Amino acid sequence: MNSVVVHYKELALKGKNRPWFVQILVRNLRRALAGLGVSTVRSVMGRIEIEFDRDLDWDAIRERIGYVVGIANFSRAGRSTLEFEALAAAILHDLGDLEVPSFRVSARRADKRFPLTSPQIEREVGGLIKVAKGWHVDLDRAALTIHLEMLPTHSFYFCGKEPGAGGLPSGTGGKVACLLSGGIDSPVAAFRMIRRGCTVLLIHFHSYPILSRASQEKVREVAAVLARYQQQSRLVLVPFGELQQQVLLSVRPELRVVIYRRLMLRIAERIAVRWRAKALVTGEVVGQVASQTIENLTTIADVSTLEILRPLVGMDKDEISDQAARLGTLEISNIPDQDCCTLFTPRHPATRARRDHVVHAESGLPIEAMVERAVAAAVVEEFEYPVLKYPAGVQPTSA
Repeated sequence: MNSVVVHYKELALKGKNRPWFVQILVRNLRRALAGLGVSTVRSVMGRIEIEFDRDLDWDAIRERIGYVVGIANFSRAGRSTLEFEALAAAILHDLGDLEVPSFRVSARRADKRFPLTSPQIEREVGGLIKVAKGWHVDLDRAALTIHLEMLPTHSFYFCGKEPGAGGLPSGTGGKVACLLSGGIDSPVAAFRMIRRGCTVLLIHFHSYPILSRASQEKVREVAAVLARYQQQSRLVLVPFGELQQQVLLSVRPELRVVIYRRLMLRIAERIAVRWRAKALVTGEVVGQVASQTIENLTTIADVSTLEILRPLVGMDKDEISDQAARLGTLEISNIPDQDCCTLFTPRHPATRARRDHVVHAESGLPIEAMVERAVAAAVVEEFEYPVLKYPAGVQPTSA
């Protein structure tokens, strides 16, 4: 078996736009499999066929394809003719000495003009395999299912399916910017937007040198995890500690958290606009912490002219943690650290801050100068997956 067959699901519903979505998925697969001997990646009648020019490193291929969003499932496959005896012989050759108590054949016709129906194909090919192997046929609980896909000029066969990442191909949903903390929620929020095809810019606010670099190291690890799914991640590290000190000196304690958040949104929006992002993304959940009541969320969002997306808004902590564990960010987020969210946080923050009170409190701050200073001091770092080697002096084009 020297091919991989990739199936998608949601893309099939895109009507006239489907070829564009599939083209982006093909591009992403080519990049994900760079260096593994790919000879061809092409779309073939509702599926994508990947051919390799050398023996498959299946473990590496399975890992990389598993991170490509937009895929429902994929399989290591063999390619044969439409002639049943040749097809059965190819299957038997690849099965080798495998012994199973029962089997079945499951066939699909990509081209409905094929002269036999799917059940007839299953009986013909299954009969040849049964004669050769002597295996029992079990249509309900077979130990081995051999899948056949009949195309106009050739056929595929494979056993078993690997689950894909689902969603829409990265790069089809536009650009957004996600406020990324060192906690559990925001990496999951970013991932959920990546699965909807968005290219996500990651923005992290830190309080170094007032606090340690721990939160920065954590978000670098998170950015590397997210890069597996969108292939390139840009992380913007924004110093925020000095701004918090200014707020501390000018604003009464209960309003500080809301004002911190409003400052973050203003700074994130400025960065997002430069990057041509169309929305901001946060990991906020209604009622999870004091700053995330409906009243506070409304007052905080008031400063942004961009759409604010909250993919986790109705989830609970267990649901988010479960998804973070599957994503691979939970252990990173659980590493103890101090970040700007814990610095100078009052004991009793306002849970229903009134907008007029907040605006009055901000009137004593040089808001525009604070935003400009933070944006100017921001540092950008790039992450790629897989890590590709470029000639000296040559860098990849940023997304």
